[in-house]
Amino acid sequence: MTTPLTYDFGFSWSVAWGHLVPIALFGGLALLELWLGWRRWLVIASGLLAVWGVAGLLITHFLFRINLPQPLPTEQFLSSGSGRVVDVGAGSGRATVGLLLARPRVTVTGVDIYSGYYGIDDNTPARLMVNARIAGVSERAEAQVGDARKLPLATGTYDGVISVAAIDHLPRAGIPTALAEAARVLKPGGEFLLMIVNVDAWAWSTSPHALAHHRAADPSQWRALLESTGFDVVEQGTQPGSLYFLSRKTLVHD
Repeated sequence: MTTPLTYDFGFSWSVAWGHLVPIALFGGLALLELWLGWRRWLVIASGLLAVWGVAGLLITHFLFRINLPQPLPTEQFLSSGSGRVVDVGAGSGRATVGLLLARPRVTVTGVDIYSGYYGIDDNTPARLMVNARIAGVSERAEAQVGDARKLPLATGTYDGVISVAAIDHLPRAGIPTALAEAARVLKPGGEFLLMIVNVDAWAWSTSPHALAHHRAADPSQWRALLESTGFDVVEQGTQPGSLYFLSRKTLVHD
């Protein structure tokens, strides 16, 4: 059975399990206040903060699924079920593994700069491959070190590109370059699934320490960026904590 402890995606303890602190602190405080006969409003306030911690922990692991493979937000992406895909900003492999499980005839090349800190401890290509082996899909996965703004991949050789919570972490000036690189490696008509952090009510209420500090996502701005770098947007939508766009590389007509 797959649980939040099955994989080794390496998210820092504060990101994945930080809600245990208010659960223990305020839950224990509420019990102590109740035992000592303190004012009812103090007991209720402490209890509500502990309940928030429980809700946040459950949402983090069963709605955001932070320690589980990333599910596809749309069944339209590579609906043929086969093809070569690049995962840009693959990290420890959540999106890579999720795609390989959803599309059993797809192969994925995960590319990440593997430097700096983005919520994952010991972020390496080896960790991605460990997670692929846990899922039983390692024969269809590979991991490379590379910058999203200069992908170490041949032009026009991939059927799909996926990027989850990665390109939106780049400095603003580098985002158009990364999108153009995604277009470059795709075949004409190839598909691009872009997912970015969306600071919605779920993010604000349950993950102020990990998600709510991100800049607000402007859907119209992202659509314009995609269109200006060679994509036709065919689907747009949201999931808790994220905004996604499914695009196709514009066909060039003589």
